[in-house]
Amino acid sequence: MLGLGTWEVRGRNCARVVEQALRLGYRHVDTAEMYDNERDVGEGLRASGIRRRELFVTTKIWPSHFAPRALERAARDCLVRLRLSEVDLLLLHWPNPQIPLAETLGALSNVKRNGLARHIGVSNFTVALIEQAVEATNEPLVCNQVECHPYLDQTKVIGACRRHGMAVVAYSPIARGGIRVDTVLGHIGAAHGKSAAQVSLRFLVQQNIAVIPRTSKVEHLAENAAIFDFAMSDKEMAEIAGLAHPGGRVVDWAFSGSPQWD
Repeated sequence: MLGLGTWEVRGRNCARVVEQALRLGYRHVDTAEMYDNERDVGEGLRASGIRRRELFVTTKIWPSHFAPRALERAARDCLVRLRLSEVDLLLLHWPNPQIPLAETLGALSNVKRNGLARHIGVSNFTVALIEQAVEATNEPLVCNQVECHPYLDQTKVIGACRRHGMAVVAYSPIARGGIRVDTVLGHIGAAHGKSAAQVSLRFLVQQNIAVIPRTSKVEHLAENAAIFDFAMSDKEMAEIAGLAHPGGRVVDWAFSGSPQWD
């Protein structure tokens, strides 16, 4: 339910943060070929001393590698950089309308069948794309990793994922730090002895949504992890849900062909 996001965290600092997170009890680490830090993540995994079977490692293939041969080659390259024989979860990072989805998913399924990934899934998929993806593959898609936080209503996507037995993993779960000064979250947090960031993370976890907050600061690791010792009331949950607004999305990259969001 709690993972470490590593976007924009590179080099020695990335390895150090990954190592410290695992020593604090994290077991889920998220990276991607586009992050240019898989080698650093792998270094942190090894430095932690945590046994491989206790870890859950996710990486993601960038859309420029969605042609079947390119995808399978990219998956192997990810493993070389991570120095792993397999990842626990391999995702399509972003939709690519230029390549037939069925072809890409066929290659992704082959990667799984060849033992390079224990599970496969998608990221940034809309309801329509989820439906297409489920139709296009016989292998289970176990996850859709999407932007999700109190400022963005993802009800439709979450509902589609649950209809198809897919987990929801929330990236940017504290809206890239934007919620840290939110007065509503701060007020609710004060009632529980928690910060606004912890309230935001708990809001998602309490809905059975996994969270992968990114941080480059070791001191934030313990704060982000301290979200399992309190629960919010239905009234508080509804109040937080009411913060969502049409301009709440913070990740929308036009250059990568953003879909028509739900």
